[in-house]
Amino acid sequence: MSSRVCEIVDGLRGDLIALSHRIHGAPELGCEEFKAAAWQTDLLRGHGFDVEMPYLGLDTAYRASVRVGAGAPRVAFLAEYDALAGAGHACGHNIIAACSVGAGIALAEAAREAGVACEVVVMGTPAEETRGCKVHLVEGGAFSGVDFALMMHPSTKNVIGRGSLAAQSLTVRYKGRAIHSAIPEKGVNALTSLIALFNAIDALRQVWPDTGRCNGIITEGGRASNIVPDLAEGKFTVRAGKRSELERMMAGIEAAVMRSAQLTGAEVETEKSALFAERYPNSVICGRFKANMESLGEKMYSPDPKERVGSSDIGNVSMVVPAIHDYLWIAPEEVQGHTEAFREAAASPRADEVVVLGAKGLAMTGWDLVTDGEVRAAARREFEALEF
Repeated sequence: MSSRVCEIVDGLRGDLIALSHRIHGAPELGCEEFKAAAWQTDLLRGHGFDVEMPYLGLDTAYRASVRVGAGAPRVAFLAEYDALAGAGHACGHNIIAACSVGAGIALAEAAREAGVACEVVVMGTPAEETRGCKVHLVEGGAFSGVDFALMMHPSTKNVIGRGSLAAQSLTVRYKGRAIHSAIPEKGVNALTSLIALFNAIDALRQVWPDTGRCNGIITEGGRASNIVPDLAEGKFTVRAGKRSELERMMAGIEAAVMRSAQLTGAEVETEKSALFAERYPNSVICGRFKANMESLGEKMYSPDPKERVGSSDIGNVSMVVPAIHDYLWIAPEEVQGHTEAFREAAASPRADEVVVLGAKGLAMTGWDLVTDGEVRAAARREFEALEF
């Protein structure tokens, strides 16, 4: 029946590539992806999916579902479709959306034809690049009752089972009192507190785990050198191998924020982003995706253990449900993500091929999960043995 899944995707080829190109040609930032979400949900409705949008309070999130029979496994395909500020779809999320929509339609149609009981969900997850709305969806119960969550990501390599770091962003604003620099004692130098925070973070690095990272920039530090700054702002991204480690690091940084304010008497405000957890790819499901992709002619590889990895909100999903987030190449290895070259690759002939291949591989893996109880049980056992 996997061959039938592929036939259905082939029949969708024109629609899926058109969807990918429409999203690529009209880039929208996180939580502003109204066109991208509408194009996806229109296609899904046309294939019998019930659509809820807005979803869980997010205007550009959606949940589209088809149930075949009753009491069945529920497989969710996750779509991303936000663009990067100033760079458009330089991360290729247009491809992710098209693959997940295609996989959902193909699996639902194949299940209907074969009378296989299951529920197929396509979940639109906005703002992966910024707010990380999968975190909000996890916390809001979107994955309650979901048995497996699958997605793919365009890359420069074909890779399964790649992990990621936990990450969180922090914005710090110190508010002081401006005064002419000839009489600095009558002012409150907000920039001094911010510089003290940078120095404190450097001192903290020696007690962080090896995977601990913090990068920061000064976004506001005054407008004239002869005026004591009354406002200073810094933005920081903090990473660690595990969420638990990151939480300890953030506690130390937040204590340093307050101590640095006390040095000058400045007031301080902080804003934290959602916490992106580390990723736990399910090796059983990854193995099925690998086998399926290789049957389609795409050799898949395991990640280099020395390879540096980033962060994504799919990590939070992988802590509540068995999940995969595997990679298919659309550009040569020397091309970096989030660049103009990668943006152009995301609408190339190879990208169009990956839209179809990725949809097939995800749908075939979904078919394995809804038809093979042993695969489901093995994936669940691995998930339940995880230690966070």
